[in-house]
Amino acid sequence: MQIHEIRNPNKKKRKRVGRGGKRGTTSGRGQKGQKARAGHRIRPALRDLLIRIPKLRGVKHKSIRQKPAVLNVGELARFAEGGLLNREVLLKKKLIKKANQPVKILGEGELKGVLTVEGLSVSAKAKGKILAAGGTIK
Repeated sequence: MQIHEIRNPNKKKRKRVGRGGKRGTTSGRGQKGQKARAGHRIRPALRDLLIRIPKLRGVKHKSIRQKPAVLNVGELARFAEGGLLNREVLLKKKLIKKANQPVKILGEGELKGVLTVEGLSVSAKAKGKILAAGGTIK
């Protein structure tokens, strides 16, 4: 060591400490080793599970309105010839599950007997077939 190699104590470099953590040199990471270094970490298992689940995009509001039970004219012809057709009759014959369930009669099939439909919604095609067979809609 020579005189020109001696450093000036007033020009001492500041010690650079670890970033973050407010803990000084190692920032709470301890000394050397795998856990002290940056890079690969063990991933949380929950995060992997969440990545596997598909993202559900778009609006997915289910309709609050109850869908009507659909009955065709051809189905009604075989059991209610010349009779009254309303919710109570359909419930007894087990064509609908609930008494307050909405029912709509559609015009598929042939109607041979006379029907009196009461308190049920009817399509235009079904209405034409019921009236043509001599039935009524109330």
